[in-house]
Parts: sequence; C-alpha cells; structure tokens
Amino acid sequence: MAKNKLKKFAEIAEMDTVLEFPENIKGNWNKTFFKNDNPIVLELACGAAAYTIALAKMHPEKNFLGVDIKGNRIWNGAKEAIEQGLDNVGFLRIHIENLLEYFNTGEVDEIWITFPDPQPRKSKAKKRLSSPRFLKLYKELLKSNGYINFKTDDLPLFDFSVESAQEENLIIHQELRDIYATGVTDPYLVDIQTKYEKMHIADGRKIYFLKTSFE
Repeated sequence: MAKNKLKKFAEIAEMDTVLEFPENIKGNWNKTFFKNDNPIVLELACGAAAYTIALAKMHPEKNFLGVDIKGNRIWNGAKEAIEQGLDNVGFLRIHIENLLEYFNTGEVDEIWITFPDPQPRKSKAKKRLSSPRFLKLYKELLKSNGYINFKTDDLPLFDFSVESAQEENLIIHQELRDIYATGVTDPYLVDIQTKYEKMHIADGRKIYFLKTSFE
C-alpha cells in the first residue's frame, strides 16, 4: 500500500492539472492555470472528485477545481479527468484551512462540499467544513452572489450546518432533509452521486442538502 501511494504521489507531481502547495497562483487562476475568464467552482475535500468531474461535463463553460490534502485521492480524480479529456478541471493539494493563501477575495464563484468528515466530537467542531470558522473563510473567497452547496448523510452535522449558516447570517435558499423523498429532480442533487452517497443510500440513510449564500 505504501509503495502504491508513493507511486501515485510521483504521478500527480508530473500532472499539469494538479498543483501541490503552489506559489504565485493567488489571483491568477484564470490567467495562468485555466487560461480563460470562466467562473471558478471549488469542490472541497473532493476525494475522488465525483462532483468536480460530473459538473465539469455538464458545464464546459465553467472551471472546476477539486481541493484535498490527500494525494492518493486526488490521483483518482485527476486520472479520470485526464482520461475523459476534461480541460476545465484542475486539482489543488493543500490544507483547506489555508485557502486564502491561494485565492483572492471574490475569485471563486461557487463551492461544493459533499459528505465531509462529520467530526462528531464536540472538541472537533471547528474542523467541520460548515463551521462558522470556515464560513468566514468562504465569505472571503466567494463573489457576493456565490453559493455554498452542502450535502451529507449525517443529521447532527446537517443541523449544525444550518445553525452555523444562521449564525453567520447566510441566506438559506434550500434546506432539504431527505433529498430522495422530496421529488426534487435537480440533476445536481440526484444524478450525481459520490461513492459514499451510493453506500449511504444502499444502507437506507437519508441524504440532506443545504444551499446558502452571503447575499
């Protein structure tokens, strides 16, 4: 397993679509990386980047970045994006709490967070990607009308996320407490399923969704 991980790390280091702790990229994503002026969408803690890849295929007029610290996870998504010839997809290997080191204020148009670690221990609440700490960070990144999309199977985390959004005075556009029981047909919600979501659905769990913005 260790050898396999080392091999993946070596391979992503050679991929033009993957940046690891890059310098001088802040404010320059459109100019130097994507080489266009299209909107930028982030998938945070992207794992194998199911949303990054699916959304990129749906929207060739937008740029998509999968962000994660796990190099072996990024390898999976990056390899698939390359195999599918997606030139509007990239990957950024960093710690998510350091996003402001890599993006200017208002440089990002939209954020997706799907099935993140719920960090169930109360002492770990600040590490939850929907905590007030991270929402303040996202406010700096996003354009004024940019959305945050949050999807989880964990009810306590979902309730915490709603409370955090209210605490930070976000506008709640959608609050779905059982996506597949609502009759919603939005392809972003029902046609794209991560590996974990498929497992949760098979186990009979409810899937929750929250869409917010700051304005």
